[in-house]
Amino acid sequence: MSFMLQNGVAPPPRTSYEEIYILGIGDEAKIFSRGDMVEVEFTHDFPFSNRNRCLAGEMDPDEDKILEMLATATISRIDPRRPSFLFHSAGKDSNSIALALAEAGWQKHVTLITHKSKGQADESEISAKFAKKLGFKHRILQEVDQLQPLHHQSIDHYFANAPFPCTDNVTLAYPLYAVQIPELQEANLIDGGGNDSYMATPPTERELKTNELAKLTSRLPVLRNYIKSESMLNSLLKTPAEWWGMTGFSLADANRIYPGNVPVYSYWQNESKIRKDWDVYDFKTDVLTTRTAAEVHIRKVRNFSDTIGSKLILPFCDEKIADYFAKLPEPYLFDRKTLKNKLILRKIINEKMGLDSDKVGKKGFSYDSRSVVLQNWEVIIREIYDCSLWSRAGVERVITRLKHTVEASSRYSPLAAELIYRIYLISKHSSKNKYC
Repeated sequence: MSFMLQNGVAPPPRTSYEEIYILGIGDEAKIFSRGDMVEVEFTHDFPFSNRNRCLAGEMDPDEDKILEMLATATISRIDPRRPSFLFHSAGKDSNSIALALAEAGWQKHVTLITHKSKGQADESEISAKFAKKLGFKHRILQEVDQLQPLHHQSIDHYFANAPFPCTDNVTLAYPLYAVQIPELQEANLIDGGGNDSYMATPPTERELKTNELAKLTSRLPVLRNYIKSESMLNSLLKTPAEWWGMTGFSLADANRIYPGNVPVYSYWQNESKIRKDWDVYDFKTDVLTTRTAAEVHIRKVRNFSDTIGSKLILPFCDEKIADYFAKLPEPYLFDRKTLKNKLILRKIINEKMGLDSDKVGKKGFSYDSRSVVLQNWEVIIREIYDCSLWSRAGVERVITRLKHTVEASSRYSPLAAELIYRIYLISKHSSKNKYC
């Protein structure tokens, strides 16, 4: 729980449950007996290092084979007795799957669904355009701010049945999807997640700078005991490993909120030290994809699938596809100068669909959690204060301060709202989940 509060994720093999573990990418468990005791020893070895790739000229990508593998990885897992839906966006992953299914003639068997975000982040119109071009049916999922009784019922069902807590900002949107499209229940759900581990995840220009700075600023862990969560200093005190997708409460606030809280600094400092001489691409890809992406970004759709009895299909997690891309030479996947990634997928969907990823830009899947927090304040705050995990006095003190920041509409308002939303997600899971 200390990891969940301070980083937003319990790094595998750890989970929020005692003596329940998850083996993620690169994890290994050795089980042995010592006397009358059974013990487990965990190790981690990232299997997709760029140094293991073929050299330029040793292997060229076969675009038709890539689409064929994606189609096979998807269709072979589809239960024909269930309706099928593909979570679709303007991005490279879901469009590659949509294109593969279209070329396999599966347009009549799969419906594309897209979340309609607010503002310029919205991808629904682009998605609808290309769904029509490829011959797929398309449906839009609306963002809900003001929660109604039917929404609360679906949310309660979600938190009662989700196997693990998840702090992804989009978490709450998923149970609301089941209200909008009831056919999602017990359906085949296809998602494009899971390929960043073997395609590599380039750092941004900002991350390259901040990660170097973190090597110096992270040597002052004592300051973590005094910094507010919404302070810029909270970010500056991160270890290099924590820069890869992790955000959360400061140690000072986590101590106030959670009586059993412990510092996570030594764990992440050790993870950073292990990788201090690594290529920064391997460093980011290993930590981000095996921890944050696996147990935050993909966990949200895994949880959703479990709660509605659907069959989750992750084509990019197919072993043959992972092996193929893990061998592709670096120039086909990312560019160290432009910091662009998934170059071969960009090429395929541009040539075959006319979708230029460079022009579309990085939109991402956004969700206005700030609006949800403010418009449903009484419900959310009651859930947080009633949770037995927290110190009532401590959590009230932190939440009151964060709400003032949210209402001040400062540069830190979105972060403050996100932190309130996060502790709500954890509180709801702890209080309502049947496994807790």
